[in-house]
Amino acid sequence: MLSLPEVAERMGTDVVHVRTLVKDGQLLAVRDEENHLVVPERLLDGAVQVKHLVPVLTLLADAGYTPEEALRWLTTEDPTLPGTPLDALHENRATEIKRRAQALGF
Repeated sequence: MLSLPEVAERMGTDVVHVRTLVKDGQLLAVRDEENHLVVPERLLDGAVQVKHLVPVLTLLADAGYTPEEALRWLTTEDPTLPGTPLDALHENRATEIKRRAQALGF
């Protein structure tokens, strides 16, 4: 998990911009045990967000998922993929992940 300042440094931006991304649902952040917002490191690919993450986060939010539930869905092993939805996004297999996230809303 990365703190918001760590994410900002990695992305080459400031913390205000990172907070805006979180607030707008374009970056997933959850509270740690000390109640600080943190971002899972695997949501970043170097200095940028994992490709296709934003539309998947939007679909999950539209389905009523909280950030914690969205993180759980993204990181839970699925034998039909194989791996996790987040693994599939890293491997540029976003079409199937978007389809599955969209189906969660119905």
